[in-house]
Amino acid sequence: MRKDFLCTTDLTPEETARLFDLAADVKANPGRYSGALSGRSLAMIFQKSSTRTRVSFEVGMTQMGGHALFLSPNDMQIGRGETVGDTARVLSRYVDAIMARVFAHKDVEELARHATVPVVNGLSDYNHPCQALADFLTLREHKGTLQGLRIAWVGDGNNVAHSVVLLGARTGVSVSLACPEGYEPDAGVLQRASEEGARTGAKFQVVRHPDEIVRGVDAVFTDVWVSMGQDAEKEKRRKVFAPYQVNAALMAKAGKDALFLHCLPAHRGEEVTDEVVDSAQSVVLDEAENRMHTQQALLLMLPA
Repeated sequence: MRKDFLCTTDLTPEETARLFDLAADVKANPGRYSGALSGRSLAMIFQKSSTRTRVSFEVGMTQMGGHALFLSPNDMQIGRGETVGDTARVLSRYVDAIMARVFAHKDVEELARHATVPVVNGLSDYNHPCQALADFLTLREHKGTLQGLRIAWVGDGNNVAHSVVLLGARTGVSVSLACPEGYEPDAGVLQRASEEGARTGAKFQVVRHPDEIVRGVDAVFTDVWVSMGQDAEKEKRRKVFAPYQVNAALMAKAGKDALFLHCLPAHRGEEVTDEVVDSAQSVVLDEAENRMHTQQALLLMLPA
């Protein structure tokens, strides 16, 4: 595979399928990989705080015999005037790979441009490719296949939605999104997905009302209404997204076989109710666990 993983489209269709197979094997047979990254180090840059991203990468590296270093803005000179390029070049002399969880996507792109070791996007304002890998492994586990599945995305057409749409196009999974006006996914993402979907059979649409897209789908996805950095918009967003709550009534329209997915953390009582997130249809904990296994597979596939 190519040096960096900044977007799900950085993996070819064949590499994507191989990653899911490898992640499933790592999950089923962890002892087989206990020394696979012995002596390897991963630098983890966090501009944004996280539970799942930090723990899944750190524990995943440890399980495979490697070492992960947590670097917050307070720990780095990048927060005091050092350029992203200089940071990338220096870290490349110490570690074998860099994971970055950032606000602006251009920062992770600049890291990749200057680093001589692989760079992994742990989240940016444009996309969240590691999350989508975990989501789709979870779908494959519960549905047996990805090709031909149909997803309803309810709420904000945000960075996570971008990665779900792009990975859906690559794997033959159709995604319909119900978003308020002004909160749709990036038009370029939808165009790119539609073009690739013509080859894989995946279809994409954006509508205004969740009822239009949930009937008979294989899974219902949602995410928080207010992400980190959007606190100034909190009250406005809560009003705009109120009709987009995933509750028992909406899941009933989807059907008893529809899964519920959420990247977490969930703001219970806002984008999803307790009744749904704690239901038998919810696979949110499987998703959270699969962050680690898909990322372990990704780290194993990165060029040395």
